[in-house]
Amino acid sequence: MKSILTLNTVLFSILSTALFSQSDTPKLVVGIVVDQMCYEYLYRFQDQYTEGGFKRLMNEGTNCRTTHYNYVPTYTGPGHASIYTGTTPSNHGIVANDWIDRITKTAVNCVEDKLVQTVGSDSKKGEFSPVRLKVNTITDQLKLERPGAKVISMSIKNRGAILPGGHMSNGTYWFDSKSGDFITSTFYTTELPKWVTDFNKKDLPEKSMKQVWNTLHPIEQYVQSGPDNSPYEHLLPGKTEPVFPYDLPKISTKENVYDVFTCTPFANTFLTDFAIQALHAEKMGQNGSTDILCISYSSTDIIGHEFGPQSKEIQDTYLRLDRELERLLNELDRTLGKGSYTLFLTADHAVVPVPQLLIDKKLAGGYVFLSESVKQLKTAVMDKFGAALIMEEENLNIYIDRGLMREHQLNYDEVCRFVKEHIREWNGVKNVYTSSELQTGSGDKWFEMVRSGYHYKESGDVIFTLESGYLPKSKDTDKARKGTSHGSPYLLI
Repeated sequence: MKSILTLNTVLFSILSTALFSQSDTPKLVVGIVVDQMCYEYLYRFQDQYTEGGFKRLMNEGTNCRTTHYNYVPTYTGPGHASIYTGTTPSNHGIVANDWIDRITKTAVNCVEDKLVQTVGSDSKKGEFSPVRLKVNTITDQLKLERPGAKVISMSIKNRGAILPGGHMSNGTYWFDSKSGDFITSTFYTTELPKWVTDFNKKDLPEKSMKQVWNTLHPIEQYVQSGPDNSPYEHLLPGKTEPVFPYDLPKISTKENVYDVFTCTPFANTFLTDFAIQALHAEKMGQNGSTDILCISYSSTDIIGHEFGPQSKEIQDTYLRLDRELERLLNELDRTLGKGSYTLFLTADHAVVPVPQLLIDKKLAGGYVFLSESVKQLKTAVMDKFGAALIMEEENLNIYIDRGLMREHQLNYDEVCRFVKEHIREWNGVKNVYTSSELQTGSGDKWFEMVRSGYHYKESGDVIFTLESGYLPKSKDTDKARKGTSHGSPYLLI
């Protein structure tokens, strides 16, 4: 699986040199992460891109063509944390978007923080911070070494803004799907800056939802994607077929309007507007020290989940994003001047083609339906060891109740080995690893990738991976066989 550029080594080194060398430092570093962007989108849609967006970056910049991920799982949280820390989940601790908290025995989000409150809204959408990130980011390091530097980070998703911005940002903002505004938390400040409040007053998401999402070009020109009416795509609310046009006022309600908004390319436009506002209001690149502006486009991921990489919706989204990049680059040129800023663009992960499409075309791929299998595993463990040791399965991690295991004076490695042997028989499973193996053993590249994504406190006690083209689902339903996801150690795209 390739990203446009993975920062674990190469880009982190480039950024460090650019930021901390003694001469020729840029006025501003702009970091762009496109959530769920497949490397091949650069080429598949190239003929319809403008000269000033993706093509400009490829022609005028450095295109790292053979950089690979060195860890698994590939989710939004681990991706953003790895990009901005230069290390893997085994060190930074963001092992997934969510994992099981061993104390509460419930799932927690990678940026969840119940000790902070929302700033900018009366919702609970702001109870987040980088408190679970165990290492410093390059944005933190910049603030430590150059206190006068500014770091501003933004995204539709909270984790897409929080993890790049790090612990010391001057402003980290994400979208509140309840209020339709950009918000933050008391981890950063007690009050939104006036420029953010003024921006929110424009009500741009509400205005965007009064239009129709149709293809940017005549749909017959979208030959790089599959049929518009595809059986592999989810339906947006109010739609009977997953086809253009999307009359947004008709398919949204007062309750879901901002959720639907994030599943349109207009949310990318909204984020670009916010980034340009931040550029001017915070005088980014004009503060006498190198500043960093972190922008993570999230709706590419949300749309990708719903429609898949072969959809016309994803093609249209990238053609429109290309124009947003052109607009942003032009504004940077006008404000700071060409050559006075450094910009990188990468992805946090790619995506698996819709497995049902692979099945129907007789290609490698499919589903692993886990609900019944995990139920049988729990029963087998109870029968073998006389205790309900399996707490939960989360992201292909099996969490064992370590406290209960000690109460019954059971051998940890024996329990893990039993679970491993059981899982190995499941259809679609490729490899299974125990905690002890990952901490002390060695193996092939797949083993090393899993180990790089493993952290003893946050990860499960037994971790398994699936065959290429497979995705995990809870139960076999018609809905489960539509849309797609990520997390895989290898992607076909």
